[in-house]
Amino acid sequence: MAEAEAQLLLAVGLIEKDTNGDALWVWCYPSVTAELRSLLLRKCCLTDENKLLHTFVFGQYKRSWFYITTVEVQDSPALKKVTHFSVVLTAKDFNPEKYAAFTRILCRIYLKHGSPVKMMESYIAVLTKGICQSEENGSFLSKDFDARKAYLAGSIKDIVAQFGMETVILYTALMLKKRIVVYHPRIEAIQEFTRTLPALVWHRQDWSILHSYVHLNEEEVEALKACTGYVAGFTDSEVNSRPDLYDVYVNLADSEITVSPVVKEAMTMGKLHKEIGQLIVQSAEDPDKSDSQVIKDISLKTKEILATLASLTEVSDGNEKPTLNSEALKQKRFPPATENFLFHLAAAEQMLKI
Repeated sequence: MAEAEAQLLLAVGLIEKDTNGDALWVWCYPSVTAELRSLLLRKCCLTDENKLLHTFVFGQYKRSWFYITTVEVQDSPALKKVTHFSVVLTAKDFNPEKYAAFTRILCRIYLKHGSPVKMMESYIAVLTKGICQSEENGSFLSKDFDARKAYLAGSIKDIVAQFGMETVILYTALMLKKRIVVYHPRIEAIQEFTRTLPALVWHRQDWSILHSYVHLNEEEVEALKACTGYVAGFTDSEVNSRPDLYDVYVNLADSEITVSPVVKEAMTMGKLHKEIGQLIVQSAEDPDKSDSQVIKDISLKTKEILATLASLTEVSDGNEKPTLNSEALKQKRFPPATENFLFHLAAAEQMLKI
């Protein structure tokens, strides 16, 4: 287990805000690049003008995940000149619950001792043994936090309660690997919503598409643009006027979904989409079903669609990967929107002949 941890954890860092109101990067282990440091300073709420304290935020930048827990210092003899501090962890895996638990323990250690050395000891214990234990600061065991649990932590039912039949727009965009941008002024709302979306395409189990906390900063925007399809969360309403960043725009605050004219053709809705939409809504509105059961229902429908697509493919020219036979697709005489969707899905799944 510790072996896995050693491969996943990248670094630990500390940002402090002093009594003069300055937020500074004060320590890290083993190292964090200058580029990542300035990004993490931006993400931790200590440099914000609005003084709002966000206890825990997470996101991804260039394939590294970051997790930041921020606390206010009250009555700590060890930290007389510090008003707030943030403990930062960078890692290769998506697991907010795991790293929230671990950063909380590191925060308690720092509040008590006021020295990064003690934090480093716990960090190395988790890195090498997958566990850190102490009676006063609590225990942390890596293997308590399964990746699958993290994938299932959000609520699909909440999304359907908010968007109803329109959830099928999000499903279609994800299936076709389109770019989804989500806006809400509250970072907590953004993180909760965006982390759940990849579960709509459970067959991929791919959370690398998630960028749950992005600023309209040049480096971040360029890094995002380098990704093919994604789910990106913004708290800046200016993102609305950046059509270069999205195919589908979700205004979470106003419960509105807008499809960009660029993808209107690929995202044309028809009988199949109506069927999927009704299935999603019926499943999510069933009080006896859990979120994971709703995900399973959607996943079974997805498997059906993928099986239909697979039946229209052929293996040719010694290629191992089957490609779509366009003639076979046309002969099926599907409704135009269904044929269109299957064609674009084949493109997303790299099943088109180049």
